[in-house]
Amino acid sequence: MANAHDTHHAHDDHGHGSVKSYMIGFVLSIILTAIPFALAMSPMLSKSMTVLVIVAMAVIQVVVHLVFFLHMDRSKEQRSNVSTFLFTTLVIALLVGLSLWIIFSIHFEMLAK
Repeated sequence: MANAHDTHHAHDDHGHGSVKSYMIGFVLSIILTAIPFALAMSPMLSKSMTVLVIVAMAVIQVVVHLVFFLHMDRSKEQRSNVSTFLFTTLVIALLVGLSLWIIFSIHFEMLAK
């Protein structure tokens, strides 16, 4: 009976992060959220520059979450996860991008008539 409990905890913890890496990811996430929030609440930049900064912070935050919380890196063990994520990102970008293209094309065609 004691062996059953020992084998239950004997799994490989290689994919799990340390408390330090989680804290770094958490602090970076807070900073990357606070900057766009501050820009939106007290506009210091032009509207287009504010949108650009917010989008840049969002992209950086996605990378922070992937690295520090989902533990995606260039290691051999994570190669299939990274390729799956990149393929999913490509499919979503194509789906959203082409849908927007169709919507704007139809809108333009309807205004022309």
